Amino acid sequence: MSSHTEVRARHRRSRARRLAVQALYSWQLAGEPVEDIYKYYSEDRDFDRTDAAYFKELLLEITSDSESLNILLAQYADRDLDQLTPVEHAILWVGLFELRDHLEVPFAVVINEAVELSKKFGAENGHRYVNAVLDKAARELRTAITGAWKTIGPRAPDKKKD
Repeated sequence: MSSHTEVRARHRRSRARRLAVQALYSWQLAGEPVEDIYKYYSEDRDFDRTDAAYFKELLLEITSDSESLNILLAQYADRDLDQLTPVEHAILWVGLFELRDHLEVPFAVVINEAVELSKKFGAENGHRYVNAVLDKAARELRTAITGAWKTIGPRAPDKKKD
């Protein structure tokens, strides 16, 4: 069972992902300096309910590393990146960044959060595409990084040996 503190921390991190997607969307469309975009979103009236450090990391790291994230994304997407909507692009950046750089976050959490964001902000059925891309990426990235797919994420119960 999760404590109230753990649940609140998960909600704060989810909110950080949501704001990061919105900020990355703005960054793609407006082309404004990242510092200005960060300032705008950090002034949100509900920002105190956000994992501010995680939001800042997502925004700054993804924007500074967008080229390598795009190269990575191109490996898993079945369409040209210019055919992605800015919302899908932002969600996939966040998901790939977490899969690659935040091994402490189970792959199932990364995918579920991305799917929920896609349902909220994306096109109809866009969540299916996001799910497929991140599922493929999770299997390959986490196996390449850890050497074993099954060691990351939810674990199946051990079978009793007779």
